Amino acid sequence: MEHPLLFDGPDAALERLRALCLAFPEAVEVLAWGRPTFRAGKKIFVTVGASMDRPHSMVFKPDPEERRALVQDARFFIPPYFGPAGWLAIDFDTPRADWVELAELVETSYRQVALKRQLAQLDRWRAPGAPEGSK
Repeated sequence: MEHPLLFDGPDAALERLRALCLAFPEAVEVLAWGRPTFRAGKKIFVTVGASMDRPHSMVFKPDPEERRALVQDARFFIPPYFGPAGWLAIDFDTPRADWVELAELVETSYRQVALKRQLAQLDRWRAPGAPEGSK
């Protein structure tokens, strides 16, 4: 069964999220289930679109300790399929969207699935004194 595309044209909010996700070491975008997924190697760290009704939602894997607090915040919801494994989702194309917070959630999700070498590379980039954008 072929899934319908969630996005079939340019979308500014998706482009902004894409830029966040692809900034991580070895991050790639793969179309799956008709929607963009972002992966650290083969493991998904962000899926766009929790459902066809919420295309501008970001499904991510939170830190288990932070998850308890996030589910108390009405902006977050448990997405279908991914939810039972501890994943959460948040809408990213709203006037209240906090892109600094979204970037932190993306990084946390990446860190949950990335390989040790990818994490080491990320930490080198984040180290004080490291040149900006020193991929």
